[in-house]
Amino acid sequence: MAEEKPRRKVTINQLRRKAREGEQIVQMAIYDYRSAVIADRLGIDILCVSDTGGMILFGHKSTVTVTFDEVMMMSKAIDRGSNYGLRMVDMPYWSFHVSPEQAVENAGRFVHEANAEVMKCEGNQYHARNIEAINRAGIPVQGHIGITPMRMPQLGGFFAQGKTADRAAELVDDAWAMVDAGCFSLMCEVTTQEVNEYLAQVLPVPVISLGAGLGAHGVHIITSDLMHLYEEHTPRHSKVYTDLIPIMEDVFTRYRDEVKAQIYPGPEHTVFMSDEEALKFAKKMKWDAKLEQLDAKASKQGKKNTAKKTSLPAKKKAKKSAAKKTAKKVS
Repeated sequence: MAEEKPRRKVTINQLRRKAREGEQIVQMAIYDYRSAVIADRLGIDILCVSDTGGMILFGHKSTVTVTFDEVMMMSKAIDRGSNYGLRMVDMPYWSFHVSPEQAVENAGRFVHEANAEVMKCEGNQYHARNIEAINRAGIPVQGHIGITPMRMPQLGGFFAQGKTADRAAELVDDAWAMVDAGCFSLMCEVTTQEVNEYLAQVLPVPVISLGAGLGAHGVHIITSDLMHLYEEHTPRHSKVYTDLIPIMEDVFTRYRDEVKAQIYPGPEHTVFMSDEEALKFAKKMKWDAKLEQLDAKASKQGKKNTAKKTSLPAKKKAKKSAAKKTAKKVS
């Protein structure tokens, strides 16, 4: 039996090789330490610190209000929880939009402070100039087109992009602008499959689908969608593999009821002093209720010991009597 090859750190070159050889790239939005540990253990290629985590973990209504510091906090957690997956940071709203200088400064902070390896920037051809500056500074970027939540008012709502030939052509222009800006990869979010499929065939970089169907070099998903942790909305493109909400509700309910009934914590969950130390402590604190309790316990224990001692002779007599009866029967 051939030995398993030792795991290697995921790199951009490996992703390019997968794309060439037809092996799907697995990308996930990961935004907490434990999820990072599990995803990394199971071989997820790209761990993307999605600003969506601000909605799941901190209750934001949209990604627009998720702060730079919150994304930084999540990024540091993912760094602590991963060794092999490529660590990507979804740059939050207004962190790269103002100027090339601002874009480079903030991307550099994620690399320097959270050990991030690559960025993801959502937008269109008009954001390409700032994205190019990040790439030129030596920080790789995955471009993100299609549904871009930061531009929801401009897009007119959350609906699939590229349904008409004209809109599809605009998305192709956006994609080429990202590639020309130096992006190592491109993500299509909720575009038609035709747009996603076409870009995967013509672009010189790996294309990742998020709700854009098959035909790309890989797929991205929001982790919480897989387990229905965001009850407020489940996108059509997301598959719920396990609904954790009923499981969590059951656990929380049983915990609540056992606390109210004073069942939990039980003796098996509790640390106690020895009776000797408890007696010393109670005397020192003049804790009368505890002294009475310990006295009652000692009295009860004493009665048990006395009962055991007095029952010993009776047991011996019973054994002798039984032995005599057995001997008579044998004779």
